Amino acid sequence: MNTPAPRPAARTPGLAQSLLCFGGNFLMISTGLFVFQISLHIVLFFCLLWTALHAWLLGHDFTAIREMMNTGIAKALPALYIFVLIGMLIAAYMQSGTVAALIYHGLDLLSPALFLATGLVLCSLMSVATGTSWGTAGTLGLVLMSIGSTMQLPLPLVAGMVVAGATFGDKLSPVSDTTVLAAMSAHTNLYRHIGSMLYTTVPAFVLSLLIFLLLGFGHADAALPEQAIADMQQALAGSFQLGLLATVLPLLVMLVLSLRRLSPEISMSASVLTAVAVAVLYQDRALVDVLNALWANQPGTTGVASLDDLLGRGGITSMSWTLLLSLMALALGGMLYAGGFLQALLEGIIARVQRTASLIATTIGAGVLGNMGMGEAYISIILNCQLFRRAYEQKGLDNAVLSRSVEEGSTMSTGLIPWTTAGAFYAATLGVPVLDYAPYAFLNYLNPLISIGMAALGIGLLRRPD
Repeated sequence: MNTPAPRPAARTPGLAQSLLCFGGNFLMISTGLFVFQISLHIVLFFCLLWTALHAWLLGHDFTAIREMMNTGIAKALPALYIFVLIGMLIAAYMQSGTVAALIYHGLDLLSPALFLATGLVLCSLMSVATGTSWGTAGTLGLVLMSIGSTMQLPLPLVAGMVVAGATFGDKLSPVSDTTVLAAMSAHTNLYRHIGSMLYTTVPAFVLSLLIFLLLGFGHADAALPEQAIADMQQALAGSFQLGLLATVLPLLVMLVLSLRRLSPEISMSASVLTAVAVAVLYQDRALVDVLNALWANQPGTTGVASLDDLLGRGGITSMSWTLLLSLMALALGGMLYAGGFLQALLEGIIARVQRTASLIATTIGAGVLGNMGMGEAYISIILNCQLFRRAYEQKGLDNAVLSRSVEEGSTMSTGLIPWTTAGAFYAATLGVPVLDYAPYAFLNYLNPLISIGMAALGIGLLRRPD
């Protein structure tokens, strides 16, 4: 009986094959999504087949290819856990009256002229304190979207402001997983990493704030009629107890636990439990109804359609589209990483980089490319720190410059790409497509541009100790 000849040992892809693999994926995503309007999940399925074919041609069998996909998903399991918790957290905040109270009191405090600038600062402070851009967008971001809508501001503009502020803290917060991951992967101290990022992030934030101020003054005459504000506040007051001390308690719990550097899973879980208690004890909701809302929330009963839609958001089921997309994107990233395609592509580029500014620009570009190819910032951060660390050491640059550049490429761009986990989450949560809000997320693309410009001028280039 003849036995089939064993397949030869798997080979490492060359630069040409890596370019072909990435180019095919990019072409399928761009044309499928934007030309033919095919569901992103289906497009990613064919991307998986295309990448698996390249891995098979290199000598990997089906078992090895499946293990690559499994590994890609396993490395980002914490992000998937947070997806589930975010869905529960949003629903719990709706049931506890937290969102309703913030809208009610926010209508008294915010004016159209200062709304965008104030919202940017508020989102930035919350994301720094909690370390989660998703949590910020899913809670305070929803409030600001609702208020901006009632003030008749363009929703893509408001969503861009929310994403910019949420990303600011996700990048700089010592309790952010991406911040910790970048410092750890680059072999630098966490606070050295944060200090390095301040060189480029602070100027970008100030410039973004000025832009939002100018845009806000351009909408100063778009004030909502007082009667409409009164009607909305009356509708909220008729459905919720709106005392701030009780309703913001779930937010305070998450804030305090995050500042104590507990994991996001613990902080969010404690906040969910607190919100459930507030909903039952303060809002007089039935416990069974509140718990069922954590799975699938129901629209509000204020009588105002926009408010009822907002108050019905959240629940684990609301995250199903994004969660399934994340699983497919992470599986694709696992193949691109374990198959060696991304390494071959980047190493060929790194070998041609000579100037320091070019190295930083290449690092940032690789972060964007990694997000586009793998759909997730976590793997991109780890991989780029590994690939570029030696080049930074050879130029005498501190590892904190490497970690900063990696974050400016990976963390700042992930919310601007429709098929990443962050882009899908923001679009689903804020109700605005990524390509609509991306032009207004000024911080996300000004930060990398300022970083490259400063590197060209030799500013902020921390050197390695002798």
